[in-house]
Amino acid sequence: MSAAELCDRPATVEQIWGQPAAAGLRHRLTSADAPHEMLTVLEEELLRRLRAIDGLDIVRHMSSAIAATGGAVPISELGMAARASSTYLAKRFKEVIGVTPKRLARSYRFTSTVLALDVAAPVDWGDVAARAGYFDQAHFVREFREYTGLTPTRYVEVRQRFLREHPGHALDGWPLPAD
Repeated sequence: MSAAELCDRPATVEQIWGQPAAAGLRHRLTSADAPHEMLTVLEEELLRRLRAIDGLDIVRHMSSAIAATGGAVPISELGMAARASSTYLAKRFKEVIGVTPKRLARSYRFTSTVLALDVAAPVDWGDVAARAGYFDQAHFVREFREYTGLTPTRYVEVRQRFLREHPGHALDGWPLPAD
């Protein structure tokens, strides 16, 4: 099963490996005497299922570059450096990670932006959008809604309310609302 088939949807081990394989793994895991033995059983099963994946090296290299820049690297430049077409890269990324390189970069860029927000202080959304490399504030707001389901202003309100209602909560420093 390719990663693209799993993207944005939950899947059980039974759905991916089949019920007999999942039942066998469950039995081996519950028969283990200690947590470290369970991890060993799981690791052995994953290694047994490991297979060669066409384009894995290029996906690793490019995704590392995307991560290192917080998504602020032009994908076309990475593709040219790798001497690979955008079609090939998109296909490999979807097979290996489930999304295109552009979608991965957007995710990193958005995450970096949200993690940098200080919801306790006034926010200049135009400045936030510009620093994150968005073409304009409207583009930023659209993407913000796509990822969170909230407008940036509503996001800050929800986070501020959460901080007021749950001081010192374990999720206090997390970027997304716990509404």
